[in-house]
Amino acid sequence: MKERIIYLDHAAATPVLPEVWEAIQPYFRDRFWNPSVVYDLGSEIREKIEEARARVADLIGAEAGEIIFTSCGAEANNLAIKGLALAHSQKGRRILVSAIEHHSVLNSARFLERLGFEMALIPVDEKGRVNPETLQKMLTPDTVLVSVAHASNEIGTIQDIRTLAEIAHANGSFFHTDAVASVGQIPVRVQELGVDLLTLSGISLGAPKGVGALYLRKGLRIMPLIHGGIQERGWRAGTENVPGIIGLGVAARILKERLPRKGPYLRRLRDRLVEGVLSRVPRTYYTGDPERRLPGHASFCFEGIEGEALVFTLAAYGIYGNTGSACASKALKTSPVLRAIGLPEVVAQGSLVLTLEEWNTEEEIERVLEVLPQAVARLRAMSPIWKE
Repeated sequence: MKERIIYLDHAAATPVLPEVWEAIQPYFRDRFWNPSVVYDLGSEIREKIEEARARVADLIGAEAGEIIFTSCGAEANNLAIKGLALAHSQKGRRILVSAIEHHSVLNSARFLERLGFEMALIPVDEKGRVNPETLQKMLTPDTVLVSVAHASNEIGTIQDIRTLAEIAHANGSFFHTDAVASVGQIPVRVQELGVDLLTLSGISLGAPKGVGALYLRKGLRIMPLIHGGIQERGWRAGTENVPGIIGLGVAARILKERLPRKGPYLRRLRDRLVEGVLSRVPRTYYTGDPERRLPGHASFCFEGIEGEALVFTLAAYGIYGNTGSACASKALKTSPVLRAIGLPEVVAQGSLVLTLEEWNTEEEIERVLEVLPQAVARLRAMSPIWKE
């Protein structure tokens, strides 16, 4: 049955770009030196790290000194939420996060509740959008931080971050956005968004796993979470992941060049996929904002089936998607994101997320449209809850 792999789960992981792989290989063996040593070999590595820092900064319109390298997006989110709140607890102890945030944001805020902070969830509408008026009403004088993801990796919706950040700043609150899903997919410029902190991750950008970054606006203070040496200017101790950081820098340079042509191509593939699914599979819900969404993102809920069963069925044909966030897909429970946008549980259980990249082809999309309707029909025929 499985002829070839059609990989449509790029929100979970992207392959290391060929240019990135070529660039990082020497730093595993031939140029393995520690960047913190004082002799010239260490200085050579330090220069490469700073070169990568400048490239990552350039991708998002920041200054090099505003980039802190981390091990992943989850760590960067932890550093942003916990580090900011702990450093500014005298300013306030209330934190607002949207109801559809990544677990690393939600659980960081929940951890702070144990330390005496208050967390409140900002509701979203049926398309996953935060209403600026809702945020305005929820802000209080002791709200120290607001965190809303730039785009959802589960339903693809892009938020109006600039407006939300302006509202938060008018209240005297700081604003963080998790941009792991959006950086590399759409243009992201921190000055245009007006955010204080922004998270990105190499796993989404064609860089190696195990590297991420946090944008920290110049002059803003946070509390480090990892203590030890003075790496990353004291914000994050520990010997740097040199190959990962260099790879992230190379990926950032490549993606900045490709973005203008990447977006239109992905939108064309996605629109063909969405039109084909909705026209061939009855009682299908297209989740998220149909217009204001990531260009390569398509997310559905199929009534009457289990999403996990559909994922396994498609995998037997070499087609790989997911039921939602890769960090939550093994939990085997209804997605909090789909509950937050108001889908009934019987519908939300049948979720499928397909995320495309520029190496996916029209032929692959047509193959998916051939297999997917048959797979849904087969599962519905076996479902005890499905009624024609």
